[in-house]
Amino acid sequence: MAPHSAPMIKTPSLFDLAFPDSPDLRTEKKHAKSFDGMLCGVDEAGRGPWAGPVVTAAVILDYKNVPAGLNDSKKLTEAKRESLFGEILRTSWVCAASASPATIDRLNIRTATLSAMVRSVNGLPKVPQYVLIDGRDVPPGLMQPGQALIKGDGRCLCVAAASIVAKVLRDRMMVALEPEFPGYGFAQHKGYGVPAHQAALDTLGPTSHHRMSFKPVRLAAGVPG
Repeated sequence: MAPHSAPMIKTPSLFDLAFPDSPDLRTEKKHAKSFDGMLCGVDEAGRGPWAGPVVTAAVILDYKNVPAGLNDSKKLTEAKRESLFGEILRTSWVCAASASPATIDRLNIRTATLSAMVRSVNGLPKVPQYVLIDGRDVPPGLMQPGQALIKGDGRCLCVAAASIVAKVLRDRMMVALEPEFPGYGFAQHKGYGVPAHQAALDTLGPTSHHRMSFKPVRLAAGVPG
């Protein structure tokens, strides 16, 4: 069983940047100008699935060349995400990081995700001056001032870009597992807890890419609790 996590303390922001309910380039360019353009968005993909890694991404947009159509990755079709993924990589500074199922089991999903977010930011080729993180927490250990932004992937362009990068990379990872583990449907459900995944677990048992700290996986493996 994964160890219990200590209560998460939200790092206070030095600023309170206001964002509308949907992405607005004019607002964001104004904010970015205050940080010499070095405004970074961070998001993750894969906190909820029973299998596969959690993937995080950090993106600094070039606000003179922002790809059109950026939005929460969940609101976009797969084809649109793939198209925007290429545009983001061509026009922006990007870094991604992941945490394996073993790391998730060891640390717990929340801690593993926040740690990967910090690694994403630290790996950027440019040093951001301010970081916007989708969700409720500013990751501990972040060297820059940061602000948690609830539903940020649908309100902030740089966070939306990060959500697209994380989602596309993680989906590709899960599709790559399909030939190695036929019968689980990883290419279809990407490790999420859908009925077909539950049926595969019941029949075939967990793989090395499943998260044993998640109850449905433990039960399928015959581990109580």
